[in-house]
Amino acid sequence: AWDLAGQFPQILEDKIVGEAATSLWNDTQGMMQQLVGEAWLKPKAVVGFWKANSVGDDIHLQSGEVFHTLRQQMVKDNTRPNFAMSDFVAPEGDDWIGGFCVTAGPQAEEIAKEFIEKRDDYSSIMVKALADRFAEAMAEYMHERVRKELWGYAPDEDLGNAELIKEKYRGIRPAPGYPSQPEHSEKETLFKLLEAEDRIGVELTSSFAMTPAASVSGLYFAHPESVYFAVGRIEKDQVEDYARRKGWDTRKAERWLAPILNYDPFAVD
Repeated sequence: AWDLAGQFPQILEDKIVGEAATSLWNDTQGMMQQLVGEAWLKPKAVVGFWKANSVGDDIHLQSGEVFHTLRQQMVKDNTRPNFAMSDFVAPEGDDWIGGFCVTAGPQAEEIAKEFIEKRDDYSSIMVKALADRFAEAMAEYMHERVRKELWGYAPDEDLGNAELIKEKYRGIRPAPGYPSQPEHSEKETLFKLLEAEDRIGVELTSSFAMTPAASVSGLYFAHPESVYFAVGRIEKDQVEDYARRKGWDTRKAERWLAPILNYDPFAVD
């Protein structure tokens, strides 16, 4: 929200932006005290775990649902394979995936609106920015609980804050709409499985954005070699295959995958 480049806390001493950064930091601390001290936000979370196996580039749950993933198609100059998220789930045998949705709650948007009505745009932006950070922190907290307790595949994990920030733990939590799975409609399956709307009040819009906006959702993978990656540009053969797997026509798939198409869908052959 604020265009101040630098690392904390060194930025507070920066000759160029140090004064502005210090002022912002102090204002943020004051707002945080209000958010926490007066319980303005009501963070909530829901997680779930399901038996699953991979079938090609899809992840089939024992309960019948399917998550559809996309595979990298770029030419690489190293020995790493072209990943799809399904690679991190066993093709047969006993395996699981998890899913989550967390939110800072609708209160942030209500409070931000109140500040706007008071013509205090600065505080309105700050509340929304802090609510986003609360949601991200909630996602990190729940992922740690999943690893150590709820799924429990890393019960002896003992990492410091710096190691957590660098994601030195086992497992990943990719979100639909992000580089590892850049197609947003997969949230619909996740939200149905989690009953996210009923349980924590998070809904999906017609374009699969989450509301309240200060919300985070995604899948949990526990495979020890699971990594984040960017699918990157994809070709028409994969788009057609994805459409078939989703039960869509090719044009619909091209609309949802438009940002990563490596061809012009309107080009005349």
